[in-house]
Amino acid sequence: MAYALGVDIGGTKIATVIIDQYGEIYKRSEVASDPSDKEKMFEQVIKSIEMVLEGSKIHLKDIKGMGVGVPGKIDRENGIAVFQNNLPWRDFPIVSRLQDYFSFQNIVIDNDVYMATFAEWKVSDTNKQDTFVYLTISTGISCAIIHQGSFMRGNGFAGELGLFPVLAGASLNGIENLEKSASGPAIKKIAGKRFNNPNLTTGEFFSKYEENDEDAIVLMNEVVGSLAHGIYSIICLLDPHRIVLGGGVINNNTLLLNLIKESLKQYLIPEQQHILERLFISKLKGDSGIVGAGLKGIE
Repeated sequence: MAYALGVDIGGTKIATVIIDQYGEIYKRSEVASDPSDKEKMFEQVIKSIEMVLEGSKIHLKDIKGMGVGVPGKIDRENGIAVFQNNLPWRDFPIVSRLQDYFSFQNIVIDNDVYMATFAEWKVSDTNKQDTFVYLTISTGISCAIIHQGSFMRGNGFAGELGLFPVLAGASLNGIENLEKSASGPAIKKIAGKRFNNPNLTTGEFFSKYEENDEDAIVLMNEVVGSLAHGIYSIICLLDPHRIVLGGGVINNNTLLLNLIKESLKQYLIPEQQHILERLFISKLKGDSGIVGAGLKGIE
């Protein structure tokens, strides 16, 4: 049996697991991120890894490697975290720093959404020759594409759908990028303004919607409309065989899937209707990033 460490680094938390070649998690740890300083942030990564190794029944000699998911732009060949919106690591040599600290020489990094995409692709029923898209709706919005078994990376920044301008609702004056229209923080900000309560959480907003609050319904239509517009751009460009939606916003509020499908109907021509049967919610939920990182560490 082969084992690896999977590390998922985010602006809020760092999660680490020991995982086997079949994707089964044996042990996990989670610590808070500290984006106030690059070295403090790195110390938290070390802490998370040490916590999962401490007292583990899996011996170090049996751990084949480590996969690390990092937000933003990544230089995979040189092991560098190039740029992130929510971390203080500009051109940070994370692989060499980890190799200096631990005995693992097989350490691979990738964008965190790519790691999650790899995991969801692995557990899906998608034919290896098909086109597969994973879209995360969370603190940010981004996607990654696997075509015929390989990632489509472009020049290194492919999949940043959150930057795509969409037809936003009246709350955002008509046009805004997708991340500012429908990410978790965006929903919280817009809902806070509409309900005159800056402390209103995203979860509380969804509860208001389910209680048929009129203002919540109006706002939800705006959010869903932006998401549908962004997803339609993927459909027109790629016509993928499967689109999987993940990230905290939709994982915790699965009602979004049917709302998005309904909103998409305004755009779809008859030849595109098949996509409605090819839209799914994440199977791995919050574990997709760490599972993907761990599986990459075993490859």
